[in-house]
Amino acid sequence: MEDTISAIATAQGKGGVAIVRVSGAAALGIARAMFSRRGEFTPNTLYAGVIDCGSFQDFGMCVYFRAPKSFTGEDVVEFHCHGGTEIARGVFLRTVELGARPAERGEFTRRAFLSGKLSLSAVEGMGEMIAAQSEAQVRAGFLLYGEKLTAEAVGLQGLLKECLAGIDADVDYPEEDLSPALGKEVAEKLRTVRSSLLKLKEQYRSGKKIRDGVNVALCGVPNAGKSSLLNALLGYDRAIVSAKAGTTRDVVDGALEINGVLFRITDTAGLRESSDEVEREGIRRAENAIKGADVIVWLRTEEGEQPPAFPVAPVITAGAKCDLKRQTGCDVAISSLTGEGIGELKRLLYERGFGGDDGAYLLEERHYEAVCNALAGTEAALQGVESGLPSELYAEDVKRAYTSLGEISGETAAENIIDEIFSKFCVGK
Repeated sequence: MEDTISAIATAQGKGGVAIVRVSGAAALGIARAMFSRRGEFTPNTLYAGVIDCGSFQDFGMCVYFRAPKSFTGEDVVEFHCHGGTEIARGVFLRTVELGARPAERGEFTRRAFLSGKLSLSAVEGMGEMIAAQSEAQVRAGFLLYGEKLTAEAVGLQGLLKECLAGIDADVDYPEEDLSPALGKEVAEKLRTVRSSLLKLKEQYRSGKKIRDGVNVALCGVPNAGKSSLLNALLGYDRAIVSAKAGTTRDVVDGALEINGVLFRITDTAGLRESSDEVEREGIRRAENAIKGADVIVWLRTEEGEQPPAFPVAPVITAGAKCDLKRQTGCDVAISSLTGEGIGELKRLLYERGFGGDDGAYLLEERHYEAVCNALAGTEAALQGVESGLPSELYAEDVKRAYTSLGEISGETAAENIIDEIFSKFCVGK
């Protein structure tokens, strides 16, 4: 990282302020050449003055962060200029003329990772926050960014390292006959690791829903009021509503947040036997939506009406059109016209469709696989200990668990995985 990089750190287009970020050994020299301040730059101090872009000038601000107390761990300078495509571009081009090179995607964050400022999972947490589609995803991303998952992984690695140290001693000094006491100590540590890994694995169910959203399918016979309910939940007219049965021929969806968690609501075609080719295709798509749902809302129109046999997903039975006729034995009575029961339905959707901890931070498929692999290694090692095998025969399983956990922090992550993670970031981040 001997070279100096530069990029526009804010979004392209018109705005109040644009920021050009420079990182590397030449950053302070570039600031002195471009900014009107003639005295020393005190770190972490924002100065107002003129930014000289060569062919034009702009009045703005400049701040200097001295290594290693910066985001990247290097000297960093930021120019805060007026927003606008040409102004920011001019500031950036001038930094390149003075010795910086254009940064690659995610290169500032990569330098922070290489400098030990961030773990790999913290980098992914930052990415989750930037790409968040819900408040819950921001909260979960922040926990990941705050090194919560890394801290857990490192703590478990510490226990596994103690196991390996004992195994090495047993192998190196067989005359001491350490195996009986060692086996008991290792088994206890492995059970602690296994318990923590099982909790992490279970957390991924909530984490996946936070990241991807909770899929909800609105189902019922034709003209049950599914399209009206979709519009009532979303708060605007998303689906066509008609008294004519069979109006909905395709899946129509929309999204809303409930307690900060994203819910993807799908209005499906009415379920019935039909000779109409187009309607049959709509019903087929409805059945596919039901198969992929995390929770199903069945709109019941008649007393005693039973829904079809649905997949494993929980079902909320809603007594539809309660302003016209009320039904008994439903989870909730609703009226899309008056709004009655909509708040209670949202509560049930959150409880049965999500029902998790929105502070979950196991969000990435990569993390889930690492936890599963670590769990498999831990369980294999524990089985070896409990079976009375010599310690060298289960040592590799302990090492496998240790290495798998290192993939979370980045300690043992492959270069192609690291490249893929940073490629998802924009230039300037």
